Amino acid sequence: MNKQTRINTIFTDLGGVVLTNGWDRKARGEAIRLFDLDAAETEERHHLTFDTYEVGKLTLENYLERVVFYKKRKFTPEEFRNYMFSCSKAYPEMINLYKELKLKYGLKIAVVNNEGRELNDYRIRKFKLRDFVDFFISSSFVHFRKPDADIFKLALDVSQTPPVNSLYIDDRPLFVQVAAGEGIKGIVHTGYESTVEALAKFGLTL
Repeated sequence: MNKQTRINTIFTDLGGVVLTNGWDRKARGEAIRLFDLDAAETEERHHLTFDTYEVGKLTLENYLERVVFYKKRKFTPEEFRNYMFSCSKAYPEMINLYKELKLKYGLKIAVVNNEGRELNDYRIRKFKLRDFVDFFISSSFVHFRKPDADIFKLALDVSQTPPVNSLYIDDRPLFVQVAAGEGIKGIVHTGYESTVEALAKFGLTL
């Protein structure tokens, strides 16, 4: 790959790429079972509330008050929060891949993700993401969320990277397409091996 089109910044999603999705339908389904919640009502309240939480306009406490603790429960908010946090797991291969690419090529690594502040902060600390991530363009920090194209515009501004030198990795094709609309090349992540192969096409090999 010639110097003009060399990739020097990787933008990446977290959930589904670097970590599991922290609070997705599967995790909520298990919480509904464990805490004996009404499934239909919990899901409805979640969908009416979660976007507002993800853009930083509600705290996790506010979210839980609206979705779970709108009436008296046999468990505490702390117990429920601890369960939510416990749903996050790492994909060590992907973390090591980013670390090795950063070291070999001097890349900037930036997270562009939709996530509420408390969940995001926990995941950053728990999995030591600051060890290899230079910037966190998280929806709860910047107050808009994917698929809003402005989050990618902001990511380019913060990283001071021309789109031609940028690459975005996400497991959701729509978000990769939105980034492409801003001139950012993309990889739809379906697994470690396929992403390694796709990276090689951009001149990023280990």
